[in-house]
Order: sequence, then structure tokens, then C-alpha cells
Amino acid sequence: MDVNAFSTHIAYADESYYTKERYRSIAVVTFAAEHHDPIKRSFKECILSSGLKEFKWTKLRQARERFAALKIINTAIGLAVGKKLRIDVLIWDTQDDRHRIRRRDDIANLERMYYHLFKNVLQRRWPSESKWYLFPDENSALDWATVQDYLDSAGLTVSDSTNLFDQRPFSIRVSRDFQIMHIQEVTSASEPICQVADLFAGIGAYSYLAYSRYTDWLSTEQDRLSVGLDVNVKLSNSECERFLVIKYLNECCKHHKLRVGFSSSRGFRTYDPRFPVNFWLYAPQHSDDKAPVKAHSG
Repeated sequence: MDVNAFSTHIAYADESYYTKERYRSIAVVTFAAEHHDPIKRSFKECILSSGLKEFKWTKLRQARERFAALKIINTAIGLAVGKKLRIDVLIWDTQDDRHRIRRRDDIANLERMYYHLFKNVLQRRWPSESKWYLFPDENSALDWATVQDYLDSAGLTVSDSTNLFDQRPFSIRVSRDFQIMHIQEVTSASEPICQVADLFAGIGAYSYLAYSRYTDWLSTEQDRLSVGLDVNVKLSNSECERFLVIKYLNECCKHHKLRVGFSSSRGFRTYDPRFPVNFWLYAPQHSDDKAPVKAHSG
């Protein structure tokens, strides 16, 4: 795949918990196109060396999935600290004032969240002249093919729109407000970097969903290790493995001074979005920032 022929920069995107859970998330992994192949090889090795063909957050229930997750995190943090890539995760609470409304349109809201994330990453964290090749997971809830159709028919027109709440269709907004040259939906199993986005989207939302359970587990682990107490919190295999991954990511972020909070925010949250591992808990931008609603039928 000659991504350099289309773009200067690459973005892989995925979403997690977008259909039913209180906290939902999207993640985008971004980097210069010239680094695409070595980055892809690095993450592929993380997955294959763990005995997996594909890593998926939803399937994290056993040690080998955990080993893959830890290797992915270690590689991702190393690349981020080395200024080779960024990982940005946007998380939203469907029970906050913005989302707790009747007839909420979750697909339209997901579109809006992608727009927020793209504006804060593609425009603000990379050079303004960057030209993007976007790889979303083909199982996304969004119709990326429609956005690509618009790109093909209308061409690229860059605008300086700063209004995040206008009513233009998503395909037009994305096409005109960002220099996205091409969109290609990908199969996660064949794209290791898409699996990285899956991991960080999953752990971002899950860190809020399971925060109380995690802290109970952590305190019993610390008691057991420090004084030898035989204290157990009944957890599923999935919880046990995921909590170990959360603990590792938290320790990595602290070690590299990435300013990613956890306890104070009751989930992963980066306090300076300029840092290359950025967990962003969405807050309404102003009083009129409400989730979109479905139109009345009939």
C-alpha cells in the first residue's frame, strides 16, 4: 500500500462500547505516512508473538490476550514518547446533561464526536498542511463509504470552519473541514494499527465503566502483597485480565510523565492534550451543546 502517494499523514480509527454502555469512546492513532510500514510491523509482531492472529478488546479474557495488550501498550508508549505517533481517545458519558435527553440519535452523536476528535487531532496536533489518509474499522457504526463518495464527487475543499455545531451533513463537514484525501475502511484482523485503536478505545471507556471494581481489586491486591492477607474480590476472567492491563498502562504513563490522570478523574484522563497519549473525557462546550435527537417519524 503506497500511502505516501495519497497523503503526508495517516489516521487509524475505531470505536468501543458505542451501542449500550454508559461510557462510550472513539480512538484515533495518527503518525507521518513515512513511518507507516515500520509502525505496522512493530504492532504486528506484538500480536503474533503473543500467539494471536488478531487482538480485540472485547475478547480480552485470557493471559495471551493480556500479553498482547501489554506489548502493544509498551510499543505504543515508546513510539509516542519518541514523537513517532499520537494516540487520542475521546470518551463521553451518556448520562451527563448533554446526553440525557429523549430520542437521542446515537449515530448522529457518534458522527459529532468523530468531528470533535478530528478537529482536535488532525488540525491542532499536526502541521496545518498535512494531508490525511484515514483508515476506519469496517465494522464502524458510521457509513464511511458515503463520506468517501462525497470526496470522490466533490473533491477536496479546505475551509476554516470553527463551528462544531452546524447542521451540515457529516460527509460534507469531514470532507471540507479536514484535508482527508482518501478513506479506506479496513478489516481489523489484517490491520494491526486498527487493533491498537481498538485497544485504546476499549480501555478508555472501560476505565470509567469499571473504575469502582478496579479500585476494589487493586486495594485487595496491595493488601495481599504487603501483609499476605488472603483477600479476594470475585472477578470474572475478563475483569482480572483487563485490570492488569489498566494497571500497566497507568504505570507506563506515570513512568514517562505523560500527565495522564486516573484516580482523580475516576478513569484515564490526560490533563494536557498536547501530550501524545491523550484521553479526553468530553464535556459540553456551551449551554446549547446537546446531543442530536432523532426526527419525529410520520
